[in-house]
This record gives sequence, C-alpha cells and structure tokens, in this order.
Amino acid sequence: MTPDTKQQTELVTAETEKAKETEKLRGLVAGARFVLFDFDGPICRLFAGHTAEQVAKDQVRWLEERGLRGLLTEEEQAEPDPHIVLRMVDRRHPDSDLVFELEKRLTLQELRAVESAYPTAHVDPLIRTWHALGVRLAVATNNSPLAAARYLTTRGLTECFAPHFYGRTQDLSLLKPHPHCLNRALSALGAEPSETLMIGDQPTDFEAAQSAGVSFLGYARNEAKVEELRAAGARVVVEEFKSVLKILGGRV
Repeated sequence: MTPDTKQQTELVTAETEKAKETEKLRGLVAGARFVLFDFDGPICRLFAGHTAEQVAKDQVRWLEERGLRGLLTEEEQAEPDPHIVLRMVDRRHPDSDLVFELEKRLTLQELRAVESAYPTAHVDPLIRTWHALGVRLAVATNNSPLAAARYLTTRGLTECFAPHFYGRTQDLSLLKPHPHCLNRALSALGAEPSETLMIGDQPTDFEAAQSAGVSFLGYARNEAKVEELRAAGARVVVEEFKSVLKILGGRV
C-alpha cells in the first residue's frame, strides 16, 4: 500500500466512524421525550471562578480547626473534590451533626460559586430548544438543588426546568452513582425510562443512568474526559453541544 493509499484509507475509516457516531447521537436525541441534566459540567462550570479545590481545602481546614483532620487520610486531605471529602467524613460518621454541618457549608460554597459560574457553550440554546419542542427537562445532580435553581434563574432558564431540581440530600449514601436523584426526577415527570436521556460528564452519571434504565449521553470538555467516560462504558460522548442542537434543528 502506497503512502497516499494508506492516507486515503485512514480518512475513509475516520469519516465512517464519525458517521456512525452521528447516527448514534441522532438516535439518542430523537428518541428523548424527557432529558435529565447533570448540573456542574453539562450546564455550567460551577467552580470556574471559585475553585472546587479551594472549597475542598476549606473543608479540611474546618475539620482541622476542630481537631478532626485525622478523620481523613493524607491522600483524602489533598483531594481536590469537595464531594469526596464530604463522602469520606460521612463514611466514618454517617448521619452525624458533623456531616450535616459540613454538607451545609458545601451548599453555601456552591451558592456562592454561582456568582462566577461559567455557562457551558451552546447549552442555553439547547435547553431552550428542547423546552420549545415540548421535551420535559429536569436537573439530577450531586450538587445542591438550591445552587442549580439559583444558577438557572440567573440565565433565565428556570421555566424550562421548574420545579424539577433534584440533587444532594442529607443522606449522602444517595449521591450518584446511586440513581436516587434520577428516580425522583422520573417519578415527578411521569417519565418512562425508555424515553429518557441523561446527560452527564462523570462515570458516576453513567452508572446512575444504567441503574435507572435511561439512555446516556456523555459530555466531555477534553480528550481525557472523553476517554474516562468511554472507559466507564458510555457509547456516545460529545465534546460540544452544537452537534446536538443541529439534530434538534431538524425536528423543529
């Protein structure tokens, strides 16, 4: 095979794979009558200006001030995800006042972060288009539902979702990958799982969607996230929502 022939073959293969991905995406989008959005990631970067890593450090510092830093391993103390810090404390002191206070502090930090949250590209028109088409929408997140509702209000998108904001409760065992918030959304919407699409950016979102019996569309900001979602089992992953909007435009 000559270099030119090899290059042409590779181009044809790439185009074929791209066409297959587009058809898979079209099938997911066209079949959705209900759409559940994860919040931080698919809808916005909640901690764009108020970093999650700093929030996690504040949690560890708060524990240290109370002589409780030893609840966490050294690795957990360096964890940049505040949800993981919260989970670890809950695992050692489930349903305690300590966990209740730490969760309340995280909620306040998330509400504060809304002020500097950065919208995900093309998601606002995507939400409005789905809403205009009569597709029922809900938020299903591990963040506080109060933060999700406040953010969507700032974007003028509340009517597209309200009152369907389902998120973290004081029972942290129900965080995704547990399908609790998805099941709450399905029940409130009167949705059939077979007609429902979940959009998320974490393997835990995919696992929750699998448990709830709904279809899943992965959203990834970069190639590393694409690989992470595919490794978890996600069959369709997009790096931007423009392609989804284009498919919806064909249904208008």
